[in-house]
Amino acid sequence: MRTFFIIWLGQFISSMGSSMTSFAIELWAWELTNQVTTLAIISLLTQIPSILITLVSGIFIDRINRKILMIIGDSVAAISTVFICYLYFNNQLETWHLYVTGAVNGAFSEIQLLAYSASISMLVPKQHYTRATSMNSAIHYGSIIIAPALAGVLYYIIGFGGILFIDLITFIIAITTIFTLKIPQRKITNQFQHQVIFLQEIFFGFRYLVERPSLLAIIKTQALFTFIHDIGGTFSSAMILARTNNNATVLGSISSAAGLGGVTGAILLSICGGHKRRINGFLLGMIGAGISKTVFGFGQGLMIWLPAQFCSSLNFPMLTSSRTAILLSKVRPDVQGRVFAVESSIQQIVSVIAVLISALLADHVFEPAMMPGGSLTSLFSGLFGTGKGAGMALLYVISSLGLLLVGLGGYAYPKLKNVEYIVPDHDVEK
Repeated sequence: MRTFFIIWLGQFISSMGSSMTSFAIELWAWELTNQVTTLAIISLLTQIPSILITLVSGIFIDRINRKILMIIGDSVAAISTVFICYLYFNNQLETWHLYVTGAVNGAFSEIQLLAYSASISMLVPKQHYTRATSMNSAIHYGSIIIAPALAGVLYYIIGFGGILFIDLITFIIAITTIFTLKIPQRKITNQFQHQVIFLQEIFFGFRYLVERPSLLAIIKTQALFTFIHDIGGTFSSAMILARTNNNATVLGSISSAAGLGGVTGAILLSICGGHKRRINGFLLGMIGAGISKTVFGFGQGLMIWLPAQFCSSLNFPMLTSSRTAILLSKVRPDVQGRVFAVESSIQQIVSVIAVLISALLADHVFEPAMMPGGSLTSLFSGLFGTGKGAGMALLYVISSLGLLLVGLGGYAYPKLKNVEYIVPDHDVEK
């Protein structure tokens, strides 16, 4: 656990810098264009290259030293930050530069993340999988307790360039912690040392899941949740900025509430160890998130937004840790890289589709429809008001209700509900 904790700490620090930069990029892009589409394009071009490389990276993660892959992933991200810094300080930075660097970062960060995820089973005893994955949730949520609020203040003091410089320092710390540690690499079995057809290797993870319907059920349910979640998540920052006259402090406060909720959830999960049946943690997390986000969408001020955001994020460590712990316990360690790569690629594909749909609906359907005199104002103005941000709020509530339905529907899906009763491959082999 000591090695895992040191790596975890380095990734936490790096995530802090990355969260500050992501927040600053959102502010910079929104101030420049006032369009959800701009933010959506940045998100899309970060995800598309990641999808293309994910399946191939799964092969390498099961065959190449994962420590090296993690260092490469962080190093490329650091280099792209240097590139953005150079352009910014020379007054040459444009939105398309962020598109390009986002694409590069998306590809290599996926390699880094998969290598890190696949290393957990080699660093942590099986009985601590849920705690370890909850600590990984704390990386994300812990960084956004402080990072967005801090970035919202620093953005007007040290500027975009100063925040990028902080991000670069955090990358160096993360790379150093990984470089100084030994990360065990599982010995490749004879079955996978033989020469195989490359395409068969790429699709191995798909075949593995198709042959195990209960594992595939959890992947499909997560994909549906991700799709609906990212429809609302794409414009959530833009919705707040639109409804608060571009108030970065309010947006930072809401992001910090999300981080606090996530860390609280991760701490509770680390102490309690989660539900005895992990599938309950997975589905109840979806239900809780759906309810909280619905309340958030109806809100028009911090009195509603802050507690609703806290409660929403409180559910995600339980949701993600439960799902990951199930997969870690049911999938053979020597093929986890390829299986996790398939899972990640599926989630990213549905996320890209959701982002495209969300941007079009927000900018061209719901926002115009909720402007004064719009086609939907007579039905929904009493709940959401009218003007900038009202249409996005309506769409956000619709997507949040969808999350609630996915969680409830999971209990009516026998293959998903009984996923923990299947016997893991490595136990069968023994």
